[in-house]
Amino acid sequence: MIEHRRYFDEISLGEECESPGRTVTEADIVMFAGLSGDYNVLHTDAEYMKASLYGERIAHGLLGLSVQHGLLARSMPARAGERFVGLKWKFKGPIKIGDTLHARARIVAKKDAGEPGWGVVTMQRQVLNQRGEVVQEGETEHLVSRRLD
Repeated sequence: MIEHRRYFDEISLGEECESPGRTVTEADIVMFAGLSGDYNVLHTDAEYMKASLYGERIAHGLLGLSVQHGLLARSMPARAGERFVGLKWKFKGPIKIGDTLHARARIVAKKDAGEPGWGVVTMQRQVLNQRGEVVQEGETEHLVSRRLD
């Protein structure tokens, strides 16, 4: 079965989505360090981090950003011809091993794109931990195809 991909004109301001949860593991952090090459002690040195403000290792901020993107990609209806074109992001709190994250998104703006047949959709996003604390938030922009009649 082929999934219907929504066109720009089918997307409404105010639409919301909340993802299921995903628990961040030590393996996630180790693999992300290897993939990114970021071996900062914040993420890789358990003994050093015991004496830190956080008391333990924390996940890479970009790992949290990546996890929320994947969670919402699985949770939201697909958009036609979508291209990710912009990001404005804030890292507000630590993500620790064992934290369960979920993401929220809301469509906050729509506008014409600079090229024919396309529109830009802006989404406000939040990443929350199991205590409901917002650990990351921001906006993303997506180029979405218009229906060609």
